[in-house]
Amino acid sequence: MSRISVRGFAVASATAVTTVGAVVGVAAGGTPAADDNNFEAAAADTTLLADIPAGQQAQVQTASLTQQADAQASAADAAAKKSAEESARLQAAKDAKSKKQAAEDRIEAERKAEAEKKEKEESERASRSSVRDASSFAAQGSYTVAQVQAMARQMVPADQFQCFSNIVNHESTWNYRATNPSSGAYGLMQALPGHKMSSAGADWQTNPATQIKWGLSYMDGRYGSPCGAWSFWQANNWY
Repeated sequence: MSRISVRGFAVASATAVTTVGAVVGVAAGGTPAADDNNFEAAAADTTLLADIPAGQQAQVQTASLTQQADAQASAADAAAKKSAEESARLQAAKDAKSKKQAAEDRIEAERKAEAEKKEKEESERASRSSVRDASSFAAQGSYTVAQVQAMARQMVPADQFQCFSNIVNHESTWNYRATNPSSGAYGLMQALPGHKMSSAGADWQTNPATQIKWGLSYMDGRYGSPCGAWSFWQANNWY
């Protein structure tokens, strides 16, 4: 079967009728859209749907509808692709923004942590620099519990005093002459043996300041701080 070309109209029933009607209208005396020569040339180059056998009309219509469907499908695919690309672009931008914000938050958190660390270190240095040495206290014949505690407050860093006090309360109830008859432990911290405190001063038996100096050094050296020693004491009931 030979291929038929239909020009000048979209192949659909309504369009075909319109096209045929336009030709009939010209033949009936209607106003032509172009001069006679142009019309004759166009008419000579056009195959009207009415001139095509019925079977072939169906083939032509089917082919045209298929082309229209293909065009619509292509347009839909293009639109879907464009939409997907736009969604991907927006998501990529959103992800990039989230990563940037996360990085900024991490940097800010690190900056704050570093600032807090420095502030703590400075506070600790200031606290240590403000404490008094045992030698700065005048020796007395005896000391009350309140006097011993006042000395400790001036010698132990403020942020460590409560932990230090907790241990002394449990070990000697702030009695700088406390002696354990069975073990020989002695003084505020119940050093065992008691003469170990001589490393802080020869007057370790009678001067609570010397005992406090030794106890603070012992706790710092073995547990890092009085609070470290107190944590160990709570878990073991000794330090």
